[in-house]
Amino acid sequence: MSFASEIIAWYCRNKRTLPWRDTSNPYIIWLSEIILQQTRVEQGLPYFQRFLENYPTVADFADASEASILRLWQGLGYYSRARNMHRAAKDVMEKHQGIFPIDYDSLIRLKGIGEYTAAAISSFSSNEARAVVDGNVFRVLARYFGISVPINSSEGKKIFYQVANELIDKDQAGLYNQAIMEFGALQCAPSRPNCAICPLQLDCYARKNDAVGLLPKKTKKKKSRDRYFNYLVITDQERILMNKRGPKDIWENLYEFPLLETDAPTDVQKLLTDPSFLELMEGPVQLTELSRPKKHILSHQNIYAVFYKLDSPINHKKNSSWNYVIKKDLDTLAKPKLIFTFLKDYFNKL
Repeated sequence: MSFASEIIAWYCRNKRTLPWRDTSNPYIIWLSEIILQQTRVEQGLPYFQRFLENYPTVADFADASEASILRLWQGLGYYSRARNMHRAAKDVMEKHQGIFPIDYDSLIRLKGIGEYTAAAISSFSSNEARAVVDGNVFRVLARYFGISVPINSSEGKKIFYQVANELIDKDQAGLYNQAIMEFGALQCAPSRPNCAICPLQLDCYARKNDAVGLLPKKTKKKKSRDRYFNYLVITDQERILMNKRGPKDIWENLYEFPLLETDAPTDVQKLLTDPSFLELMEGPVQLTELSRPKKHILSHQNIYAVFYKLDSPINHKKNSSWNYVIKKDLDTLAKPKLIFTFLKDYFNKL
């Protein structure tokens, strides 16, 4: 059997039952593909179901407000994906007469859709012979063929895309793409792949050369930037003060607490003498630490967050993005996972 035939045969025996696999609707496939980027299937599945329930068509998605989309997205991270989806949905309505495209060349022009996603949607919805190359596919090809060029290098991407497109079964492009992705997720897994029962083991370079744990290779990422966030939890009876983040930084338009960012770790005593902190005060200051530093990892950034309870008058009018919100309405606001998790724990302890 050929490589493609072997992969497809394995898939037919072992595939998971997932709701987006029994449709050729490009809108539904698009929803699943974007949601599952940087996300495990188990985590992404409830989000997919909620989005499809709230926005059953691309027209519904385009008509939604950004705030409502971000609220549903809360907890998935990489919020630019949600904003890009909103823009793409609007473009489908404006430039494609509300009909979600199924060809690669049209899909690649939509906001937030790259080579992988365009190939996935076009092959799954119309069987266009475009190879998908995601992390799972990189891993399968690197191990089977012994490709040691880093997958995140320009040379590596060129080589892997060339190999992937040479292997694709043009008559069953969509099925083959599904199969090799699933094979990488379940059989040729990142750690502890089940090589003993792998149908490709006899010809697999990594298996024969004891290199399973060495492939694929990646070049080292640049060092992450450390940031120190000091959040002020300020309540007024049934209200709590919140900050809406602005543009050109992480978590655009999401809600958090009033924030003082410092260049280094700090504590209560240092904050009490910080000029930026004192400038906000209107009277005597009472500051209590509510948490030890919490590390929140983002791409190229490490956030170290500490939450402080402030029982003091504060001139919140100095910052137009700070506004009191009724506590029971907090759930309607889109918040970063860091804030969402803290609020859940905070109110459970009250």
